[in-house]
Amino acid sequence: MPTKEKKQQTVAELRGIFDRAQVAIVTDYRGLNVKEITDLRRRLQKVGGDLTIAKNTLIKLVSQDLESWKPMEEFLAGPTALAVGFDDPVAAAKALQDFAKEKRKVQIQIRGGALEGKALTAAQVKDLASMPSKEVLLSRMLGSLQSPAQKLASALSGGARNVVYALDALRRQKEGA
Repeated sequence: MPTKEKKQQTVAELRGIFDRAQVAIVTDYRGLNVKEITDLRRRLQKVGGDLTIAKNTLIKLVSQDLESWKPMEEFLAGPTALAVGFDDPVAAAKALQDFAKEKRKVQIQIRGGALEGKALTAAQVKDLASMPSKEVLLSRMLGSLQSPAQKLASALSGGARNVVYALDALRRQKEGA
Protein backbone atom coordinates (compact mmCIF):
# COMPACT_ATOMS: atom_id res chain seq x y z
CA MET A 1 0.00 0.00 0.00
CA PRO A 2 1.44 3.41 -0.89
CA THR A 3 2.58 5.61 2.00
CA LYS A 4 -0.11 8.28 1.59
CA GLU A 5 -2.91 5.70 1.72
CA LYS A 6 -1.32 4.03 4.75
CA LYS A 7 -1.12 7.38 6.57
CA GLN A 8 -4.75 8.13 5.73
CA GLN A 9 -5.75 4.73 7.08
CA THR A 10 -3.77 5.34 10.29
CA VAL A 11 -5.39 8.78 10.71
CA ALA A 12 -8.84 7.20 10.27
CA GLU A 13 -8.01 4.54 12.88
CA LEU A 14 -6.73 7.17 15.31
CA ARG A 15 -9.86 9.26 14.81
CA GLY A 16 -11.99 6.20 15.63
CA ILE A 17 -9.95 5.58 18.77
CA PHE A 18 -10.21 9.20 19.93
CA ASP A 19 -13.95 9.28 19.23
CA ARG A 20 -14.49 6.39 21.66
CA ALA A 21 -11.80 7.12 24.26
CA GLN A 22 -12.36 8.80 27.61
CA VAL A 23 -8.67 9.12 28.44
CA ALA A 24 -5.45 9.02 26.41
CA ILE A 25 -2.10 8.59 28.15
CA VAL A 26 1.08 9.39 26.23
CA THR A 27 4.01 7.09 26.99
CA ASP A 28 7.49 6.43 25.69
CA TYR A 29 7.80 2.76 24.79
CA ARG A 30 11.58 2.66 24.22
CA GLY A 31 13.12 -0.38 25.85
CA LEU A 32 10.01 -2.54 25.53
CA ASN A 33 10.25 -5.58 23.31
CA VAL A 34 7.37 -6.95 21.24
CA LYS A 35 6.39 -9.45 23.96
CA GLU A 36 6.15 -6.69 26.59
CA ILE A 37 4.17 -4.40 24.29
CA THR A 38 1.77 -7.28 23.58
CA ASP A 39 1.47 -7.93 27.34
CA LEU A 40 0.66 -4.26 28.01
CA ARG A 41 -1.85 -4.18 25.14
CA ARG A 42 -3.64 -7.26 26.54
CA ARG A 43 -3.78 -5.76 30.04
CA LEU A 44 -5.34 -2.61 28.68
CA GLN A 45 -7.83 -4.58 26.57
CA LYS A 46 -8.94 -6.51 29.68
CA VAL A 47 -9.99 -3.23 31.31
CA GLY A 48 -11.64 -1.74 28.23
CA GLY A 49 -8.67 0.07 26.73
CA ASP A 50 -6.01 -0.32 24.08
CA LEU A 51 -2.41 0.56 23.24
CA THR A 52 -1.67 2.28 19.94
CA ILE A 53 1.72 3.17 18.52
CA ALA A 54 1.69 5.93 15.92
CA LYS A 55 3.77 8.78 14.61
CA ASN A 56 3.45 12.04 16.50
CA THR A 57 2.63 13.99 13.34
CA LEU A 58 -0.37 11.73 12.67
CA ILE A 59 -1.56 11.96 16.28
CA LYS A 60 -1.25 15.77 16.13
CA LEU A 61 -3.16 15.82 12.85
CA VAL A 62 -6.10 14.04 14.49
CA SER A 63 -5.92 15.93 17.80
CA GLN A 64 -6.02 19.30 16.02
CA ASP A 65 -9.40 18.34 14.54
CA LEU A 66 -10.73 17.07 17.87
CA GLU A 67 -10.66 19.90 20.41
CA SER A 68 -10.80 17.68 23.51
CA TRP A 69 -7.53 15.96 22.61
CA LYS A 70 -5.47 19.08 21.79
CA PRO A 71 -4.07 19.39 25.35
CA MET A 72 -2.00 16.21 24.97
CA GLU A 73 -0.02 17.61 22.03
CA GLU A 74 2.58 19.03 24.41
CA PHE A 75 3.60 15.46 25.37
CA LEU A 76 4.15 14.25 21.81
CA ALA A 77 7.92 14.01 21.35
CA GLY A 78 10.00 10.96 20.52
CA PRO A 79 8.62 7.44 20.13
CA THR A 80 5.03 7.53 21.33
CA ALA A 81 2.57 4.91 22.44
CA LEU A 82 -0.96 5.93 23.42
CA ALA A 83 -2.68 4.02 26.19
CA VAL A 84 -6.39 4.78 25.85
CA GLY A 85 -9.31 3.94 28.09
CA PHE A 86 -12.72 3.51 26.52
CA ASP A 87 -14.83 2.47 29.52
CA ASP A 88 -13.08 3.58 32.69
CA PRO A 89 -10.24 6.12 32.68
CA VAL A 90 -9.05 4.93 36.09
CA ALA A 91 -8.76 1.31 34.99
CA ALA A 92 -6.60 2.21 31.98
CA ALA A 93 -4.27 4.39 34.08
CA LYS A 94 -4.08 1.68 36.75
CA ALA A 95 -3.22 -1.04 34.19
CA LEU A 96 -0.44 1.14 32.76
CA GLN A 97 0.89 2.03 36.22
CA ASP A 98 0.85 -1.63 37.36
CA PHE A 99 2.71 -2.66 34.22
CA ALA A 100 5.33 0.03 34.85
CA LYS A 101 5.80 -1.15 38.47
CA GLU A 102 6.17 -4.80 37.46
CA LYS A 103 8.64 -4.08 34.65
CA ARG A 104 11.13 -2.06 36.70
CA LYS A 105 14.05 -3.24 34.52
CA VAL A 106 12.37 -1.50 31.59
CA GLN A 107 11.49 2.12 32.12
CA ILE A 108 8.13 2.91 30.59
CA GLN A 109 7.92 6.66 30.83
CA ILE A 110 4.49 8.21 31.23
CA ARG A 111 4.71 11.71 29.77
CA GLY A 112 1.14 12.88 30.35
CA GLY A 113 -2.19 12.71 28.58
CA ALA A 114 -5.66 14.13 28.29
CA LEU A 115 -8.95 13.52 30.07
CA GLU A 116 -12.19 15.32 29.19
CA GLY A 117 -10.36 18.02 27.25
CA LYS A 118 -7.84 18.76 29.99
CA ALA A 119 -4.12 17.98 29.97
CA LEU A 120 -2.83 15.48 32.53
CA THR A 121 0.75 15.60 33.75
CA ALA A 122 2.59 12.39 34.54
CA ALA A 123 1.92 13.00 38.26
CA GLN A 124 -1.80 13.44 37.57
CA VAL A 125 -1.87 10.17 35.61
CA LYS A 126 -0.34 8.45 38.67
CA ASP A 127 -2.98 10.08 40.88
CA LEU A 128 -5.68 8.88 38.50
CA ALA A 129 -4.26 5.34 38.72
CA SER A 130 -4.47 5.45 42.53
CA MET A 131 -8.19 6.29 42.53
CA PRO A 132 -10.75 3.55 43.16
CA SER A 133 -12.32 2.08 40.04
CA LYS A 134 -15.74 3.09 38.77
CA GLU A 135 -17.33 -0.09 40.15
CA VAL A 136 -15.87 0.49 43.63
CA LEU A 137 -17.09 4.10 43.68
CA LEU A 138 -20.57 3.04 42.55
CA SER A 139 -20.79 0.32 45.19
CA ARG A 140 -19.65 2.77 47.89
CA MET A 141 -22.26 5.28 46.77
CA LEU A 142 -24.98 2.64 46.71
CA GLY A 143 -23.98 1.48 50.19
CA SER A 144 -24.12 5.01 51.56
CA LEU A 145 -27.52 5.55 49.94
CA GLN A 146 -28.91 2.31 51.36
CA SER A 147 -27.58 2.89 54.88
CA PRO A 148 -29.98 5.71 55.88
CA ALA A 149 -32.96 3.81 54.46
CA GLN A 150 -31.99 0.69 56.43
CA LYS A 151 -31.58 2.72 59.63
CA LEU A 152 -34.96 4.39 59.11
CA ALA A 153 -36.69 1.06 58.47
CA SER A 154 -35.03 -0.39 61.56
CA ALA A 155 -36.07 2.59 63.69
CA LEU A 156 -39.64 2.45 62.43
CA SER A 157 -39.95 -1.28 62.95
CA GLY A 158 -38.23 -0.96 66.32
CA GLY A 159 -40.80 1.62 67.46
CA ALA A 160 -43.67 -0.59 66.34
CA ARG A 161 -42.03 -3.57 68.02
CA ASN A 162 -41.71 -1.65 71.30
CA VAL A 163 -45.41 -0.70 71.17
CA VAL A 164 -46.31 -4.39 70.66
CA TYR A 165 -44.08 -5.42 73.60
CA ALA A 166 -45.59 -2.71 75.81
CA LEU A 167 -49.15 -3.77 74.90
CA ASP A 168 -48.25 -7.43 75.54
CA ALA A 169 -46.76 -6.53 78.92
CA LEU A 170 -49.87 -4.49 79.79
CA ARG A 171 -52.10 -7.42 78.76
CA ARG A 172 -50.13 -9.84 80.96
CA GLN A 173 -50.23 -7.42 83.83
CA LYS A 174 -54.04 -7.09 83.59
CA GLU A 175 -54.46 -10.85 83.27
CA GLY A 176 -52.32 -11.41 86.36
CA ALA A 177 -54.20 -8.79 88.39
